Amino acid sequence: MNSRAEARFRIQDPNSRPRAIKVIALDAAGEAIVRRVAERPWKSATFLSAAAFPGTARDFSGQPKDLTKEVNTADLVVMVASPGGEAHAASVIGEACSAKRVMTTGLVVRTDAASEEAVSKTLSQLRPWSLMLVVADPDDYIDAMLAALRA
Repeated sequence: MNSRAEARFRIQDPNSRPRAIKVIALDAAGEAIVRRVAERPWKSATFLSAAAFPGTARDFSGQPKDLTKEVNTADLVVMVASPGGEAHAASVIGEACSAKRVMTTGLVVRTDAASEEAVSKTLSQLRPWSLMLVVADPDDYIDAMLAALRA
């Protein structure tokens, strides 16, 4: 900007607002990853586990949570699973997200020991319910993604 007159046209607000992000573990290995990520300070991310599905989802203090209510307050839902895991809650979460038009990301965290068959099994469980599907090798991918989203 070259002048005070031009400065008055500058937008004073940040270019995007923080998103309400729900990060949900779908299996035991995903729960370990999400639990680790949840230990960092986040402004607008909530961390849950649906690993014991068809039971209720829980936050990491052990409190039961209604998945549909959690989705209703989200701008983005990230579902985290491991290859070969049992990501059965993906359909319930995905249907709730579809009904409310909430963006979804499926994240499969690959391990060195994971076979292509195991990865494919988990991808097939997440694919119908994820607008974006990521297979990540390092489990710190989710940290970087949440930081980029200003969570």
